[in-house]
Formats: sequence, C-alpha cells, structure tokens
Amino acid sequence: MKIRVATEADWSAIWPFFRQIVTEGETYVYDPAMSEETARARWLLPAPAHVVVAVDAEGNILGTANMYANREGNGAHVASASFMVDPTRHGRGTGRALGQYVIDWAKAEGFRSITFNAVVESNVRAVGLWKSLGFEVVGTVPEGFNSPTHGYVGLHVMHRFV
Repeated sequence: MKIRVATEADWSAIWPFFRQIVTEGETYVYDPAMSEETARARWLLPAPAHVVVAVDAEGNILGTANMYANREGNGAHVASASFMVDPTRHGRGTGRALGQYVIDWAKAEGFRSITFNAVVESNVRAVGLWKSLGFEVVGTVPEGFNSPTHGYVGLHVMHRFV
C-alpha cells in the first residue's frame, strides 16, 4: 500500500464509497443527502489542509484522509483529520496506515497534538483503532449522534499528543 497526495482526478474513485458511508449514516455527522459538489468541497480541502489517498499496487484507491488545523488562531497548534476507507476493502490495514500517516504528518508540521472532534461511540472499529494508535477518549457528548441502527449514541472527542 502507498499513501500519496490526493488529486482532483481521484474524486471519481472516492465519491462512490464516500456516498455509501455518508448515506448509511452510521459514522459521520454529514447530511446523508448532501450533493456530490458539497461532498467534494468538504473532502478535497485546499491548502494548508493536506488530503491523501491510500492505493494498492494496482493504483486502486482503498481509502482517503484529510488533515488540517483543528481551529484557527490560538488553537492552531492542534491538528484534526477525517478518514474514509472503502467498505469493500476493509481488513487491509488501510485505516491504520492512514492514521499513522496523519500522526507523522502532524508531528512534521509542528502540531502539538491531534483531536478528533466527533468519533461515533458505536463505531467500535474506529474507536478501537484510534485507541491502539495512542488516542484516548477525553470526553463524550451523550446522545450526540443519532445512529439509524443503534439510536442515540455518544459522540467521543479523542485526543493524543504527537
């Protein structure tokens, strides 16, 4: 697997799994009915944000991440990121590779820490992955997310120092 900077041309491969994940409504607070144009603008962020894709040996996109300063001004020393892995390609270590990439990127860019603002409590795969990469739950918004499957569940804030 290789992780490289995403290009506009990659969107056509990202959009199908982005749409599937958001439409399922289990892991992102995005509007399930968002347009492709809105989705592209929210994911392929301009610099100084950094957007990458993970690709296999044949060049197929397995997943993607975008990373950026969590806040402006006096909060700009904290990074954040969002991740999506193609559900048809789970189990290949893509999420872990993208997570480690973000940690390395944040350190290289001079961030002091990384905070994920909204990790859905019932997304046990993601919560477990982030914990294994050194993140900890520093707070939970009770019933902060309405899961179509689980109903109202907590929305974790997860953090780690780089």
